[in-house]
Formats: sequence, structure tokens, C-alpha cells
Amino acid sequence: MTRFKNKKILIMGLGLHGGGVGTAKFFAKQGAEVLVTDLKTEEQLADSLQKLRGLKIKYVLGGHKEEDFISADLIIKNPDVPNSSPYLEIAKKHKVPVETDTTLFFKLSKAFIIGVTGTKGKSTTASLIFHILKTKSKRVFLAGNIGISPLELLPKIKRGDKIILELSSFALESLTQSPKIAVITNIMEDHLNRYASMAEYVRAKKNIFKFQTSKDILILNKEDYYSPEFAKSAKSKIIYFSSKPGVAQNIAAASETARVLGIDEKIIQKAIKTFKGVPGRQEFVAEVKGVKYFNDTTATMPEAVIVAIENFCEKYPESKIILIAGGQNKGLSYLKLSDIIKEKVGDLVLLPGSASEKIKESLAEFKKIHEVNSMREAVKKAEELAQKGDIVLLSPGAASFNIFKNEFDRGDQFVKFVKE
Repeated sequence: MTRFKNKKILIMGLGLHGGGVGTAKFFAKQGAEVLVTDLKTEEQLADSLQKLRGLKIKYVLGGHKEEDFISADLIIKNPDVPNSSPYLEIAKKHKVPVETDTTLFFKLSKAFIIGVTGTKGKSTTASLIFHILKTKSKRVFLAGNIGISPLELLPKIKRGDKIILELSSFALESLTQSPKIAVITNIMEDHLNRYASMAEYVRAKKNIFKFQTSKDILILNKEDYYSPEFAKSAKSKIIYFSSKPGVAQNIAAASETARVLGIDEKIIQKAIKTFKGVPGRQEFVAEVKGVKYFNDTTATMPEAVIVAIENFCEKYPESKIILIAGGQNKGLSYLKLSDIIKEKVGDLVLLPGSASEKIKESLAEFKKIHEVNSMREAVKKAEELAQKGDIVLLSPGAASFNIFKNEFDRGDQFVKFVKE
């Protein structure tokens, strides 16, 4: 692939999650003149920059320069960058094309693309589909919102290979093509700090099937409120999955996808049994002095915390739950979560942030709130409160960017301090 050789490629937003690093690597290896620009500083981006050492890449960090958006041949924006950015307006005015790594992958790839989105469960569902399909073929890949840029895989992908893409609403906003198979796990309130309304958020999600044809397949959650609306507006063939009692939603969605692809039922069930789950999602960390610690850092919305609490109450009915929660609000309501906390949580350890303030407001009569300033303090406080047989659950229900690099840094810190 030589189409990018000597082309001026501007990567807007390197980020800390890995996708920006993969994108930068791809273009640098194609012989492009790569310029990475990010509002974060060199210090903040240290981990990502370390992964790019030795590659011929220029950097503008701690801010953007207008002239870079005028002189580029192509701009690749991080999905987290809103389309309303004034720098993207400058690029548009000067007719500089703007893509994301996902939109460009759709245009350049010969792979059979399976896209997975949803408010909750998309990482686990995408990873489980990948795990099942791998039992039948080596020509299966996983990328997207899990920290792997699909562009990094592009040079090794051949026609007919299958790639499972986890697609966030941010990644879907700019799509002009849809996957051959689209899977939607569920739709709940989320990211209302970015979207003006729930309708706008739902509109972004619809792009996963908007450009499908009658030859393509859309797999929907039979129990989800938005599924009838999606089915009505889709041109593709609709297949439903149902999370029957005893079968988790993610397993039901992944199993249905595997069946559509002709995978034998015995192979599906065997693969489910060997699936280890995804880090940071109700992940068992350790048992210390009879207390079990679980990392659910990717629960960044209240509904996800409710599911976790209910799951642990069902699994360990005799155990008291000490919940570590809080962080930055994404424009969401915490009233339902507060009701569940009052009913089912023994102690609440609150990390700092605007979401924590909202949780406190709705828990005025709940006397077991312990405010802390760091994850180290949170784990220490939870350890003091816990007795043998109890559960310490990190399930924040909020964004992490006020005191952590991202939700994975938050989870990593939790694991580190628990193991210490």
C-alpha cells in the first residue's frame, strides 16, 4: 500500500486508549509525513508517546495550530473529537478531507465486517463473537473501541477475512458505510454531555445499519425499547436475540451472531465456557482476608452499576457490598442508582467529581457515605470497612477524566492498590 507515501497526514487526538497510537503507527509505516496534534501535554500523553518511539512522527502537543489543518492532505480525527471542533471547520473550509480510522478502514478494507454497538455490553459481545469465530478460523480479527485501531490491522487483512469492530456512538457518527452484520446490544441514556438529546445519541447509533442493504443483517435485542424503531427503519434482514432467564444479554447476542455465520451450536457452547471475559467488566481481582474485590471500571453509567449490584446480590446473597463509585457526570440521572444503593449497598465510598455530588444529593438520608480523594484512599477505606465474606466493588457509574487518564487507568489503579 503506497497511496499514503509522502502524504501529509494530520492525526488529531492521539489519546490514551491505544487507537490513536495504532493509527499513527499505520501511517508512519506507510511512509507518510505524520503530524500528531493533541490538546493534552507531552506529560499527559507519556504512555502513548512511548509506544511510538523510533517512528518518524512530528508532534504539536498542548494545543492545535490552524496552519496544520490547512496544509494537511488528510486529517484523521480521534472519535472523541466532536465534529463541531473549530479546527475541523477550518479544514472543511480549505477542502481538506477528514476521516476517522474507522471510516477509512471501511473504505479501504476488503474484509467482511461485523459491527457491534450498544450502550452496554458491546466490548464483551464483540470479544465473545471473536472468541467463538476463532475456533473455526485463524482469519478473524478484533478491533475498534477496545483500543485497537482497525487501520493497524489493514496491511494483514485479506479479502474474505472477518473483522469484528466494536463501534462507539462517537465512531459511528461519521460512518457512510455500514457493516455486513450489525449487532446492537441495547440503548440506554449515555453521553448526554456530548449529545444535545437522547434522539441525537440514538441517531448516531443508527449509522451501524443505516447504509446496509437487503443482503445485510441487523441483529437486535428483542427486549430493548428502541428495537422496533430500528427494525422499522432498516433495509436489512432483521434477526432478534432474547436474553432469556439464565442467559446473559452479551452471550445471547454473540451466540445469535455466530449462528448467523453458520457456527455449530456445540462449538458456540464450548467457546462460551472457555471465554474469560473482558478486563474491567465485573472482573474478579483478588480475595484478601476473606474479602472479594471486583473491578467494574468500565461501568461509566448508572444503569451499568445497577446491573452489577443486582448481579452480585444474586450471586452472593449473604455478602455486604462496599461500592466504590463516582467521578464526572455525563449529563445522566442518578435517582434510580441511589434507590438501589439505599436498598442493597452496605457502604458507599465516593471518588471526587460532579457525578459524586449528584449521587450525594439523592442520598441525603444514607449515612454510610465515605468521601475520598484518590483510588489509593478509596481502596484503603474499603478495606477498613470490609469484613470477612464482604465484596468490594469498583463500579463508578461515571466518567473518569477528572482524576484518572481514562477508565482503564482507574481500573489499573484499583487492581494495583488491591494487590498491594
